[in-house]
Amino acid sequence: MATNTDLLARREAATPRGVSVAYPVFAERAENAELWDVEGNRYVDFAGGIAVLNVGHRHPKVIAAVRDQLDHFTHTCFQVAPYEGYVELAERLNALAPFKGPAKTAFFTTGAEATENAVKIARAYTGRTAVIAFTGAFHGRTMMTMAMTGKTLPYKRKFGPMPNEVFHVPFPVEEHGVSVAESLRAIEFLFRADVEPSRVACIIIEPVQGEGGFYPAPKELLEALRKLCDEHGIVLVADEVQTGFARTGRIFGIEHSGVEPDLVTVAKSLGGGFPISGVIGKAAIMDGADPGGIGGTYAGSPVSCAAALAVLDVIAEEKLLDRANAIGARIKARLARIATRNDVVPITGIRGPGAMIGFDIVKHRGAYEPDADGTKRVTAAAIEAGLILLSCGVFGNVIRILVPLTVSDEVLDDGMDKLESALAAAYQE
Repeated sequence: MATNTDLLARREAATPRGVSVAYPVFAERAENAELWDVEGNRYVDFAGGIAVLNVGHRHPKVIAAVRDQLDHFTHTCFQVAPYEGYVELAERLNALAPFKGPAKTAFFTTGAEATENAVKIARAYTGRTAVIAFTGAFHGRTMMTMAMTGKTLPYKRKFGPMPNEVFHVPFPVEEHGVSVAESLRAIEFLFRADVEPSRVACIIIEPVQGEGGFYPAPKELLEALRKLCDEHGIVLVADEVQTGFARTGRIFGIEHSGVEPDLVTVAKSLGGGFPISGVIGKAAIMDGADPGGIGGTYAGSPVSCAAALAVLDVIAEEKLLDRANAIGARIKARLARIATRNDVVPITGIRGPGAMIGFDIVKHRGAYEPDADGTKRVTAAAIEAGLILLSCGVFGNVIRILVPLTVSDEVLDDGMDKLESALAAAYQE
């Protein structure tokens, strides 16, 4: 039997270091919110494949839908011989779209493809080229989405120059000293100094930043962006790749604000572990691209469409919107109690809608000084305790929790016990 050490050596010899791995733990099997490695060690999964597994590992309904599709066909390329699953999934998402009026949906394979195609669609519809994004944002690793991503390390280093006509403004985070007013003032300065509004195709924003640190976009910011876009004919894009499909207690994170976007990018948990992404948008905007202008060989795979239809059924049947809110409340209450301890690394800023929970690790209680080293100690102690845990944030000091929404209370509490022990193990006087 291969060991983790053996496989790590093989991995280092066979794959480039640019494809990093968080832990030297090689998966052998997984069920719901638990994972076992090749050595038989059990882990509670608080990462969910980076927000891919809102319905858990190997949900029976998803697996059954995929097996049924495998008995029919695995691939035709929708642009060659279309199939009902693609159309049905588009219809289901159009009905869920967080905006009024007719909607249309196109499918792709990865989150980066979705955000890049959102830009293409916005450019085709408006006849404009410029894109405005936010610092701290993560939109993908392709050249265009890497340019939109508002974090240099590790995503941009050595890969420049970036595509032009992409501009960044500060994302408002109180702990980072940036207010909503300052973010909006930066856009005003941008319009004066670098790009006139009539040249801007779209503004793209995550309703809750993912890699940037799990910071929710303030409602007043989203309202102001909607007003700006309406005033200047700019397309407003909500990047829901990480926030979508019940993670925040709503189907889409932007629904918390009441603001209606023009385009919505989706991926990750839509497929329940199978690769699929998409752009949901107002019909007139989606039709801006000419036939053949968007798509892809594997875009909207029939197998992934079958999985996604099952995911939407599971969200509705198992009431995962309510479950996300219950899980989030349970996690936040536990973290609030942990934060009162004096023998754990200092934590602050417990936040997030639904079950998209983040918190900061700082050097001193009562002061905001990010502690990236302390955060690394926590994640290292967590894996030793049997907990898969991810960090994020522009200062590398945020712990994020993306546990499957189908997790039992018993496994969730087990994971929180392991998290508390890791916070204690990482504490240094």
